[in-house]
Amino acid sequence: MRLRVEFTTEPFDLDEAPAHALVAREVIQAAHLDAVDVGPFGNTAEGGADAVLTAVDSLLRRALAAGATRVSLQLNVIGEQDAAPEVRDGADEDEEGEQ
Repeated sequence: MRLRVEFTTEPFDLDEAPAHALVAREVIQAAHLDAVDVGPFGNTAEGGADAVLTAVDSLLRRALAAGATRVSLQLNVIGEQDAAPEVRDGADEDEEGEQ
């Protein structure tokens, strides 16, 4: 089973990302997930059920410990046809931008 998680942490700070937001993003980026998209007002990641649920557990615990007063998340079961294309960082590309 594949899952997609979308989440935000609060309180917001428009001038500088708060510690809880940085910790939450770090957890998601370090997890074995694919299609990770982090942004200033929301974050999304997809992966296998075990990996997503493990990451969500860590995300909640660490974000709250870092000062989050609210974590909003949505978790969806997705089919393979709903999956976003894998996000790549370009590390596998050659000098001419080809893979």
